[in-house]
Amino acid sequence: MKKIPVFTAVFLIITLMTGCEILDQARQVAMLSKCEFKLKTVDQLRLAGVNIQQVKKLTDLNMMDAAKITAAAVSGGSLPLNFTLNVEARNPNTAAAGLTKLEWILFIDDIQMVSGVNEQRVQIPGNGGTGIIPLSIGIDLKQALKGKSGEAIANFGLNLAGAGNKPTRITLKAKPTIMVGSQSIAYPGYLTIQNEFTSN
Repeated sequence: MKKIPVFTAVFLIITLMTGCEILDQARQVAMLSKCEFKLKTVDQLRLAGVNIQQVKKLTDLNMMDAAKITAAAVSGGSLPLNFTLNVEARNPNTAAAGLTKLEWILFIDDIQMVSGVNEQRVQIPGNGGTGIIPLSIGIDLKQALKGKSGEAIANFGLNLAGAGNKPTRITLKAKPTIMVGSQSIAYPGYLTIQNEFTSN
């Protein structure tokens, strides 16, 4: 029997391994493209440190809290809006999907407000399983809404949570990334995520 040279054998093994890795990457990308995302809830809404979770207008607040927000809106400082945006991912594939990074751009009323990266690993079970990706959002509304009056800026930060704490005015553009072996594979382009499940 003719022996295969060691170098040739090693080359063939590496080629096969590389081919298998490429196929696995393609499978993972296809799997990721089938995953669906939606904005589930917005929690811990605070404007200038005041809890505004179910507040639709300034008159819904007591005088002290309303005055605190108004003072921050008309002063020379910042008007911080902070909340947690919970993104729900659903995996219709039979195998679990591992999400390692989520690049995101957040819009309120179609105005780009802030962007960031979440690197918390989330394992999404297969067969319709879901996982939650919590995003900690911090926005200086005075910086984001330059040129608007203090009252307009203060009112803009209210009424972000609708019935069931759904983020009715928020849109997220996001690019998920999965890890295959030691290589990161990013979703091709940005997804637009709103209140209903969407995928590629």
